[in-house]
This record gives sequence, structure tokens and C-alpha cells, in this order.
Amino acid sequence: MTTIRHFEERGVPETGQRGMSSSVHSSVGQEAVPTGVCAHLSDEDYIGSTHRGHGHCIAKGVDPKRMMAELFGRTHGPNKGKGGSMHIADMSKGMLGTNGIVAGSVPLAVGAALTSKIRKLGRVAVAFFGDGGANQGVLHECMNLASVWKLPVIFCCENNGYAESTPVEYGLSVANVSDRAAAYDMPGFNVDGMDVLAVFEAAGEAVARARAGNGPALLEARTYRYYGHTVFDNPLTYRTKEEEDHWRARDPLLTFRNHMVAQGNEITAEELDGMDEEARLLMEEAVVFADASPLPEPHELYEDVYGDYPVEMMRRGANMPV
Repeated sequence: MTTIRHFEERGVPETGQRGMSSSVHSSVGQEAVPTGVCAHLSDEDYIGSTHRGHGHCIAKGVDPKRMMAELFGRTHGPNKGKGGSMHIADMSKGMLGTNGIVAGSVPLAVGAALTSKIRKLGRVAVAFFGDGGANQGVLHECMNLASVWKLPVIFCCENNGYAESTPVEYGLSVANVSDRAAAYDMPGFNVDGMDVLAVFEAAGEAVARARAGNGPALLEARTYRYYGHTVFDNPLTYRTKEEEDHWRARDPLLTFRNHMVAQGNEITAEELDGMDEEARLLMEEAVVFADASPLPEPHELYEDVYGDYPVEMMRRGANMPV
């Protein structure tokens, strides 16, 4: 969680300072959800992410240094600098990609779960989406299909209260996203998304169920994004300072720290401080690594597009040197 927090707090403003024109969506405040879920997954398992997906990437094991390079549009990024924040993918970690389309990665995760079932791989997939994505038709099609075929997939809704600026109370037809699980004959879990241990427990049950061949589940985690929809958004135009203060007082890192230190025999405050400092220093290294990585050459625009189309032909078509 602290690695995600430091990546967001350092990476988002650094991207803006380098004149990048792409949108970057901070997930500060939501760290408990990907951390609690992905703790049950191996590199062989899959996740499909969202436009707010830096935390998903880190929790799934993607290298933060390479992620920083991707944000900066550099060739040492996982997608060679051509994807940016909303298109980070790392197949070696089962990370199917962050996705700029709302609920766009849900069918990708379901397809990966179908692959696992057909090939008997024993893997599970997690489809992350937000409360805005909860109303997209593709999600409901996927939930229905996953239930019919009993696919090993968990539909994880990060309900942060707002679909951009639309309050969830306005856009949702039921009290909870998880209530919709009943329509697709799958269990629905509703957990405190600010409590990583609560997320961990519920996700563990859902993942174990999927691995055992018992089909999908819907997991809703109530969480909160501290900043705007993007760096260009002022959230105080649609929510109050009092509301923000209420959620910040339930900060997932602080909640976890207070719980663990109170236990007295699990981990010390000094050890947690050490982890926090390690994460901070890692981001310093990540910025240096990213800045040292070269920008892509113009001809690389035509590479990694088609698997069987000669690059030379594309360059000729664009009147570029072969």
C-alpha cells in the first residue's frame, strides 16, 4: 500500500512537469483494494484494470521503475512508452492492462478465465471496475456469461462514490453494487475498502471459491479517491470538504498501522516506518530511471501494431526512412 501511495504522490505530478499530454488518474485513498485482492494471486493469475490502475499494476507485481518510465513516455516502460498511464500491461505478471475504456477490461479478464478453464490451468482472473463501470452493459453480459459457464473470475467493484462527478446514489438503481450478484446467481460481498484486512478476507474467500471450480463472485469495496477524477478536476465542485475529511480520517494506511501496532506482536511502528522510507526511496530511483530512459524513435510508432505486417512496408507508407 505504501508503494502505491508513494508512486501516485510522486509519479502523477512528475508526469505533469514533463509536459505529457495524457490524462493521469490518481488512486490515492484506494490502496487497500488492489493490495487485499492481489495478495491472493500469483504471476500466473490475471487481472484486468481500469483507467485508475497504477495500484493494480503495483499490487500485481509490475516494476514501479518501468511504470514510471511508461508514464514519462520512455522506451524502458512496459509498453515501450507508447501506452502511458492508461495502457500499462505486463503479461509476465498476468497484468492484462490498465484501460481507458470504462469497464473495458472486464471482458478481457473473463476471456482469460475462460482460457484457464478450457486449458485446465487452475488460474483465476480478477476484473476491476468502478461504480461508473457497474452500469456498463458489457459488465452485465460478462457476469451472465461467467455464471453460465462457471468461470474462475472475480468481479471487483472499487466503489469510490463517484463516476467522475456523478454520485453513486444518483446513478445506481440499488443500494449496493453487490446486490446485483443475485441476478447472476453468484455470491456478492460488500466490504470496507479502506480496511485492507477486510478486503483480504473477502477476496480470499472469492478466489478460493473460483479456484475450486465453483464459479464467479462479485466483490464490492467501498473506498474513496482523495483527489479529482484527473489532475484537471476540482472535486470540491461536486463534493464537500467535510466529506473528504471524513474519508481521509479513515485512511487505509493509517487504519492498517493502528491495527497492527495495537496487536503488539505482529509488526512494530519502526518496521512500518522503514517500509515507508523504502517506498519513498524507490520512487526517487524510479524517477531517475525513467528520465534516463530514451524517448521512442519516430519509426517505432509503426512497430508492435500488427504481428505479421512488415515494418518496412509501414515505414514506406508513411514516407519514412527504411
